Amino acid sequence: MTKPPTTMFTVFLILLSLLTSPSMAEIKSLKIQSDYRPMILFEKFGFTRTGVASVAISSVSVTSALSEIDPSHLGFFLLTEESLIQVLIEYQQNPNFCVVDSKFISLLFTFRELSPPPDSSFNKSYPIKYPNEYSLFFANCNPDSLVTMDVRTELYNTDGNKRDYLSAGLSQLPFLYFIFSLSYLCFLGFWIVECVKHKLSVHRIHLLMGVLLVMKALNLICAAEDKHYVKVTGTPHGWDVLFYIFQFIRVVLLFTVIILIGTGWSFLKPFLQEKEKKILIIVIPLQVLANIASIVIGETGPFIKDWVTWNQVFLLVDIICCCAIIFPIIWSIRSLRETSKTDGKAARTLAKLTLFRQFYVLVIGYLYFTRIIVFALKTIAAYNYQWVANAAEELASVVFYMVMFYMFRPMETNEYFIIDDQEEAAAEVALKEEFEL
Repeated sequence: MTKPPTTMFTVFLILLSLLTSPSMAEIKSLKIQSDYRPMILFEKFGFTRTGVASVAISSVSVTSALSEIDPSHLGFFLLTEESLIQVLIEYQQNPNFCVVDSKFISLLFTFRELSPPPDSSFNKSYPIKYPNEYSLFFANCNPDSLVTMDVRTELYNTDGNKRDYLSAGLSQLPFLYFIFSLSYLCFLGFWIVECVKHKLSVHRIHLLMGVLLVMKALNLICAAEDKHYVKVTGTPHGWDVLFYIFQFIRVVLLFTVIILIGTGWSFLKPFLQEKEKKILIIVIPLQVLANIASIVIGETGPFIKDWVTWNQVFLLVDIICCCAIIFPIIWSIRSLRETSKTDGKAARTLAKLTLFRQFYVLVIGYLYFTRIIVFALKTIAAYNYQWVANAAEELASVVFYMVMFYMFRPMETNEYFIIDDQEEAAAEVALKEEFEL
């Protein structure tokens, strides 16, 4: 196995901690088996003034066939984002410098403090002196050495006698998700009333949109309960399985609804063309892969060797799916333009064309905000305000759902189709001007 250069790999791990979201379940037990990595990022956590970091290791063994092991060059430490630049400068000035010797880290312990074999263990809790967001690292500055150990980490903040296992910036998530789940349940009630009121105009797509609201509400309810359980106990439980199930169904349904609306299915035509079916066949399996990657990322953490790969898989698949759902809308707009030349109903065609253009802008805006703006908020927001990014994402989703459902709601008398001769003539002129452009 080819081993990465120590310095470059260490710098990469430190920079990666900047992009890592704070962990959810803060009691983690894992086994490190013959690991050669010079640095391992375990988790990232926002501490208050009453924060505590507890690290326990056991069954420790370090082997090297090329050099003698220095136990003082193996250890656990905490690092803030503010100290990252200083540590990187130290590496640039001295590539052989060991990070556990840096004055800019909060060293927890080195292997020099381990109990002698055969126990080879250590267990201690450390109160956090200065509230901040810290990344928990393990460093191994012994080249060509392999480390095996069982690790148990426990990071939390205290409030009286209660422990809060959610990061300081995420402690509000259970309440936040619960409030948004209520908003979707109310939304579902209004949608049911609207469908019953205009039942003669209800298409299959409207029923599918209703199911989407149900899945979104259930997904948020499970997310709220799951985060509350993690907040209290520090570990996930059965609700996280339901959360991932409803999340998978909700995401697949959302992309399916956008594609079906974008193709004009149930509005412009009751069927899908071959190329539109291929988009669905491509997007749904990709969403399965994206959700598997999301589960791996959510349930493990940056300490597993393939965590970066799974992150890249998730991002790549998400980008492909976001691009794929745009094509059906573009095809519908192009089809309407072609139809306008032959069907003799310029006003209706122009109204539909305008509607699908607005939907195109809506989808692009939603994808841009949830993928770019929300990521930027997570990056620049203070550690104790990380919940703002989650709130912004859910608020954007609510607005997107409301506008989309309003645009394609069931109506017995569609104002687009109540057209007089003057409107028809004006629409023909508008279409001609558009084609000239």
